[in-house]
Amino acid sequence: MTPIALEDLVPQPTGRPWSAKPAPKGAATQISELKTLVVGYAKQETVDPLKTLGRYLGFGLAGSLMIGMGLALLLLALLRGLQQVDQLMDPTWTWVPYLAALFAGLLLVGLFMWRLMRFLNSTSSDHSSSAAVPAGSTTSTPGGRR
Repeated sequence: MTPIALEDLVPQPTGRPWSAKPAPKGAATQISELKTLVVGYAKQETVDPLKTLGRYLGFGLAGSLMIGMGLALLLLALLRGLQQVDQLMDPTWTWVPYLAALFAGLLLVGLFMWRLMRFLNSTSSDHSSSAAVPAGSTTSTPGGRR
């Protein structure tokens, strides 16, 4: 029988044989690494999503301002176009282009408000349908189980 060497009883590292063993770390080094890890995680989960949200809000605000300015210019073009109609040049009919432009603007505002309310109602109904069933309710499910 061959004698068993002490090195055979000590478990060998499972890492790559050419890599150096990591130096033992003290408590201060581990605490420093933990702090770095926690700060990095906090940035990843809070700051980065806020930056993305800010970018979306910025582009949304810029887009809405551009659409608003474009619609205002279209209403102005409608007013100026109606003022050039020969039948409306009579001094008794000069108010009609203003009324038509006002009506078109109010129609656009109403259309946007209707779409906004429809969107808000659809999102609120999605949230309320996924709410938990209260404890005292008697809703039935297939099979009679709750």
